[in-house]
Amino acid sequence: MTPFAQAFPITDICFLVEDAERSVAFYTEKMGFKLRRRAEGFADFTGAGVTLALWEIGHISQYTGVSGLRAPPHVHKACGAFELPSPAAVDAAYAELAGRGVVFHAPPSDFVWNARCCYFADPDDNLWELYAWLDGGPVGDVEPEKAELTA
Repeated sequence: MTPFAQAFPITDICFLVEDAERSVAFYTEKMGFKLRRRAEGFADFTGAGVTLALWEIGHISQYTGVSGLRAPPHVHKACGAFELPSPAAVDAAYAELAGRGVVFHAPPSDFVWNARCCYFADPDDNLWELYAWLDGGPVGDVEPEKAELTA
């Protein structure tokens, strides 16, 4: 039997947000996502990859019973990432987004995991990374076991 995560791809990333309107503005105006669906307390967007969705914390809590507790400011619980084709593309994206008012933690830097990266947060402190592998590519790849490939 194929393990669950190998049979079903991740199709959506959903961030829980305080204010959907504020977050929709950030993701459309600053990041360039295209709004695909909009409903009370919810929005999702098309981009170049996985669907990004936003769901107001109070709305999901009211209808599903999921906790409505909020993390204090500047506490990150997840990190979304954009893999760019080159370190130069990271620098260019940083300049473009900073020019649109996206506030980064620091300019792009080369890190010990052999990638050029920079980080910013959306209005609800959801953390984002822009990265590209440096020469030599990623470090720490693990070869899949042959038995898993044939299962």
